[in-house]
Amino acid sequence: MKECKKSLVLLNMGGARNKNELELFLTNMFNDKNILTVKSNFLRSLIAKFIVKSRKDSAWENYEKIGNRSPINPLTEKLVHRLNDELDEVCVHQAMRYTPPFANEVVKELENKKAKDVILFPMYPQYSTTTTKSSVEDFIEAAGRKFHIEVIEPFYQNRTFNEAIVDTIKNSVEKYEEYNLIFSAHGLPQKIVDSGDPYEKQINEHVEILSAILKEKKINFKSISLAYQSKVGPLKWLEPSLDDALTKYRNEKVLIYPIAFLIDNSETDFELSIEYKEKAQEIGVLDYKVCKCLNDSDLFIKAIKEICNLK
Repeated sequence: MKECKKSLVLLNMGGARNKNELELFLTNMFNDKNILTVKSNFLRSLIAKFIVKSRKDSAWENYEKIGNRSPINPLTEKLVHRLNDELDEVCVHQAMRYTPPFANEVVKELENKKAKDVILFPMYPQYSTTTTKSSVEDFIEAAGRKFHIEVIEPFYQNRTFNEAIVDTIKNSVEKYEEYNLIFSAHGLPQKIVDSGDPYEKQINEHVEILSAILKEKKINFKSISLAYQSKVGPLKWLEPSLDDALTKYRNEKVLIYPIAFLIDNSETDFELSIEYKEKAQEIGVLDYKVCKCLNDSDLFIKAIKEICNLK
């Protein structure tokens, strides 16, 4: 096995490859203290079991509509493979929070490769306790003091990264002026933001940055706005919801960019591309398109290398 003293580890949530793995994903997610903010581990476990039992079958029906698996796994593997080809002295791995490959598995592999320095790259451009904090803490707990660990800070301000996003948006439609661009971010319960989570603030800043670059490049959409997707349960979530935002665009054209995701997953391929598309058609939206995530685009790979200071 090749020794690799420096390693780059991409951190993400993961996604199900089959129905059993979907149950694993849901079980691990709702047992995460950063997701289900209940102090008692026992109570959290009981709540998690109830949620998983009530949601598993309906969630799997959604997966069946996108090929019985989340696209996040093959797409991340492709990105890891390309980065390994690009980086001469760095080994690149992925560690998922809720499905394999788990952090403890990756730690063992890094130990076998005699890794000393590890760069953690959370695949979340904006920071949230529910994503970045959860994934980073999980890996550090698994690693203990085995490596010197550097954690990459939120990178939504990086110019190359934003050029990659603008490039994706630019190539999604021809007549920009006919479309209303909506940056769709994964929602959060309002109470998490109120407790000090910077996610909403950083999302707003990111939309401003991207809007300025689009204007600079004379890519002029009919309108640019922000909305939040994925609300579940009775709690108040960040607003406006994408459901409500779409109601403004009857007889108009809409382009969605998933601003909180870097790799396509069940929420882009099912929720945005199928579920919300059906809602848009019911409202009377003339044309509804969803941009692909950055995945393994050349500019995104360039941005990762730049953000991590790697050659």
